[in-house]
Amino acid sequence: MLDLEGLHLRAAFFRAIRRFFEEQDFLEVDTPIRQPLLIPEQNIVPIRSGTHYLQSSPELYMKRLLAGGCERIFQICHCFRQGESGRLHLEEFVMLEWYRLDADYSDLMRDCEELFSFLMREVAGSVLPVRLDSGWERLTVADAFTRYCSVSAAEALETDMFDQLLVEQVEPYLGQSIPTFLYDYPLELASLARPKSGQLDVAERFELYVSGIELANGFSELTDPDLQRKRFEKEYAKMEDERGREKKMPEFFLEDLGRIEQAAGIAMGLDRLFMQLSGRKKLEDAVSFAPEDLDS
Repeated sequence: MLDLEGLHLRAAFFRAIRRFFEEQDFLEVDTPIRQPLLIPEQNIVPIRSGTHYLQSSPELYMKRLLAGGCERIFQICHCFRQGESGRLHLEEFVMLEWYRLDADYSDLMRDCEELFSFLMREVAGSVLPVRLDSGWERLTVADAFTRYCSVSAAEALETDMFDQLLVEQVEPYLGQSIPTFLYDYPLELASLARPKSGQLDVAERFELYVSGIELANGFSELTDPDLQRKRFEKEYAKMEDERGREKKMPEFFLEDLGRIEQAAGIAMGLDRLFMQLSGRKKLEDAVSFAPEDLDS
């Protein structure tokens, strides 16, 4: 549970984020927290809320706003994922997502660099365990596995060990002196991202790391509704029966997706970022109320 000083710092942190995006001509939006259908993601178990689900991300509805005419939007909201707990995980957490029309993942990387510099200037008492005064590291997934892992990224995928090896052998080395963008993920691990031109086995997806901790996941959006439907079908085929979760296609989303020519979007965990900016070591120490602070 945060003390009064921590609450003031957290409030200043959120104010600065909103100010940054407003100065960049982004429109703040809000979308439904309870959703009848979710984007199929095999590694995320949703939390039911009556006949609906608590959102694991506002992505689906924010993209529909892009299709409806918005050009630059952002949202700060609570998200929910069942069974996530630990030093860096909570079942309920605060997410920042922003989306741009006529942009790609390189534009989002620049946004991240500018946002972090802005926060360090504007939020009194902010600290980060890395330098921001030099160019941030950009490292492809393939090169990261070659440099740090006992097997290649391709071998890790073939043996279904990619996630485990990424966490155990690669992530600890990322973002240790300057932030690291780990980019160009295998296409199989980026169901919502577009293939990279001239390199169709990888997707224009990246994750941002600071001190070995993943803070954000961004990509150039796949905007082909037919291809997106096929990817969703493959994702559903890999998913186990998760407590009766309905495996229905988000038809409104797919219909709207066809109205977007080019866009990019990113999700950033604000509790993790605040934890690092405030010098805390555990996520539960960076939120107003940790799970153990609640009545049960």
